[in-house]
Amino acid sequence: MTEVTTLGPAGAELLAAIHAEAFDPAVSGDAWEAKAFTELLSLPGTAALLAGRDGDPLGFVLLRTAADEAEILTLATRPAARRRGVARGLLSAAARTAQAAGAATLFLEVAATNAAALALYAGFGFSAVGRRRCYYRLSGGPVDAVVMARPLP
Repeated sequence: MTEVTTLGPAGAELLAAIHAEAFDPAVSGDAWEAKAFTELLSLPGTAALLAGRDGDPLGFVLLRTAADEAEILTLATRPAARRRGVARGLLSAAARTAQAAGAATLFLEVAATNAAALALYAGFGFSAVGRRRCYYRLSGGPVDAVVMARPLP
């Protein structure tokens, strides 16, 4: 059974390690360093939720809530844990966390070329609400970001 726990700035090294393992720069952009996680997790309204099984970290979601909106800043699943419901479980946990903090809508951005992530998010109830032209700088050149949103109950 997958468990979800909350991490603070002290978990930045672990988050950076998972992020580096999970992200292919050609598809999703560069992985984030521990310093970035430390800085983000020091800000009010920012939370990191770690999914694990039997003490083995499988992935995490980083989100920020402000007023009645929340944004998923990044979601990473270790390659060996993919297609096992880990990301879906993290999305559920993020939605619950955002709703508990008073958010009515959950947003995210995803590279327009990341078909697997687009399918995951659409299957979880997100829909495209905008596009940021040339937002990501990937190895193949600039790629648009699809801005997606999901209302929270």
